Amino acid sequence: MRFSKFYILIAHLLFFLSADAQDQAPTATLSSPYNTVYVHLYYLQPDSYEPEIAAKTIYLPGDTIRAKKLAIQLKQIFDGNGLFVQLNLLPQTNDFVDTLSQKPYFTPFPKRLPQVYLEKINGKWYYSSQTVAAIPAMHKELYPFGTDFLVNFFPESVRHQRFLGLAAWQWLGLLILLAGALILHFLLSRIFRPFIRLLTRSKFSQPLEDKSKIWRVSKLASIVVLLWAVKSLLPLLQLSIGTMVWLMNGLKIATAIMVVMLALSIIDVVMAYAFRYAYTTEHKLDEQLLPILKRMLKILVVLGGIIYILRLLNVNVTALIAGVSIGGLALALAAQDTVKNLIGSAMIFFDKPFEVGDWVIFNGIEGSIREVGFRSTRIEMIDNSIVTVPNDQIASSAVTNMGIRKFRLVKKTLGVTYDTPPVLLEKFIGALRRLVEQHPLTRKDNFLIYFHSFGDSSLNIYFRTHIEVGSFQEELEEREKLAFGILRIANDLGVRFAFPTQTLFVEELPGSGNTTPTYETDPTKLDLRVKDYFEKFGQPPLPDDV
Repeated sequence: MRFSKFYILIAHLLFFLSADAQDQAPTATLSSPYNTVYVHLYYLQPDSYEPEIAAKTIYLPGDTIRAKKLAIQLKQIFDGNGLFVQLNLLPQTNDFVDTLSQKPYFTPFPKRLPQVYLEKINGKWYYSSQTVAAIPAMHKELYPFGTDFLVNFFPESVRHQRFLGLAAWQWLGLLILLAGALILHFLLSRIFRPFIRLLTRSKFSQPLEDKSKIWRVSKLASIVVLLWAVKSLLPLLQLSIGTMVWLMNGLKIATAIMVVMLALSIIDVVMAYAFRYAYTTEHKLDEQLLPILKRMLKILVVLGGIIYILRLLNVNVTALIAGVSIGGLALALAAQDTVKNLIGSAMIFFDKPFEVGDWVIFNGIEGSIREVGFRSTRIEMIDNSIVTVPNDQIASSAVTNMGIRKFRLVKKTLGVTYDTPPVLLEKFIGALRRLVEQHPLTRKDNFLIYFHSFGDSSLNIYFRTHIEVGSFQEELEEREKLAFGILRIANDLGVRFAFPTQTLFVEELPGSGNTTPTYETDPTKLDLRVKDYFEKFGQPPLPDDV
């Protein structure tokens, strides 16, 4: 992987060393972009200050005074923006041609100052006429109060007195800048707070709980504005180009970091309200989706900040991303299961086959959903153990969601003995139907109770109904009530339940009578028994009534 201009500050130092090593002053031949830029900057240095020679690089025939002024302003634009010209990267041939336009143009700073470029005129290289026309506006934007705004505060006798490398007016400007920054931060952080509170006002907000989050957002917003203001006013100090490079790059990096932190804080505030809204909805899966969404947003913000900072450091981000992409492809091939689980997670969140708390059954696993994560889902089993299942398996399996049922099925086969008379069996089935009809939680439009089949050792009654309950515990309670009701009815009518047996019938035993049991077969008496049962127990029958 190749990085271009990664150590920009080291390159700056190399330029200083190369400049100091020049034994002779450059001759203004203007034969190449290198000579033109070098002449322009060399003859505006404090130790070699000859603006008349530097003005030769400005293409203004016959207007030397204006050319000199524009040459000085252009250097001040370079210095104020912290733009350091690396002479070793400038073309040193007369026949240089721009690869994009295929014209004799050269732009020293194509990203930062694309409007400043050199062009070849009559065999010599000058700053273009478009650059000459744009210099006053760029200088006015960079120095709104003029370059001598702070200098005029001092008398001529002390203007050029220096202390620790800086002039007196520069120290004064630095103190004013720091003091103004502190005051501005104090005021803005308090001005932004009610304004942000107004923007985030919602029925889901809680002032006491959100106070710290709002305060953090307001402070970070004030710091971002403060850094922007300092960066805009810093050129007024007219510091050396080396110092300006350090300060401007440092301020840009600090601003990028503060913007990232501000965006993360805003995400925290927005997600806090989103969580409260999710708690008011019926879908519990939203509460699991929001943490993942929050994490992804923060990752995107941080990655964006890192890429921006790398660009500030002149790192070849395209080559870096390409290298990372190749490595990511290799990693993805080695971690296919992880990718499948991520896709499975997306399918679960979009399809919503279940919610947190639902009872599910799939692939022999039965339990309650506890958490749906980015890679796996946690299920609490009956024995209170936790099973972690990859989302890929869940997304590709048939999942039975028992938690979304409105009705729970009660299905039984009631076997009575073969010696039960038909009239008694008929009355028993009618009593069972009445039991279901009078139960408050059974489904009245869809229940089936019929004499079904002749079993090996019993007469089988098909009993099926649905009960409307919301939990498994309630289901068990209602099943128990129905079971006790069936037992009571059978006991009052004299119906006996069969079980797998082998019976030996003997027509007559010595010294004994007939052992065949007797049943009540009078329909009127049987109806009275059924009526007495429901008058005695009512509905629903409770276990403690036994």
